[in-house]
Amino acid sequence: MIRDIVRDTFFLAQPSALAERRDVAIATDLIDTLKANADRCVGLAANMIGERKCIIAIRMGHAYLAMLNPTVVRKSKETYEVSEGCLSLDGERQTVRYKWIEVEYRDLKFKKQKQVFRDFPAEIVQHELDHCAGILI
Repeated sequence: MIRDIVRDTFFLAQPSALAERRDVAIATDLIDTLKANADRCVGLAANMIGERKCIIAIRMGHAYLAMLNPTVVRKSKETYEVSEGCLSLDGERQTVRYKWIEVEYRDLKFKKQKQVFRDFPAEIVQHELDHCAGILI
């Protein structure tokens, strides 16, 4: 189901709770909402659709990936500065991102996964993980 995008900064600044198996439907809604906004968005976190759960969805090319309880387990020493926009906020903001990250997460079947993200996909994941922590970029 496509959901409305939350723009309330007070709500967005609250850290998210861990997702449970029953929250998989939220991940599906995230993907649907991301697809509906594909012309202007490459990633969403659950709080951006009104759910305070640690769930993100990203678009990599034509593929969509939802991650429940994603956690960075390794990261590059190399960082870079970038200007990022956000569907929930106006304008762009400067931030620092790691060149690559390794992430452990649960998939839509709630099975454990581990994946390395590099370059722009890593930037997207880091932005959405900030949302889960209540950090607004």
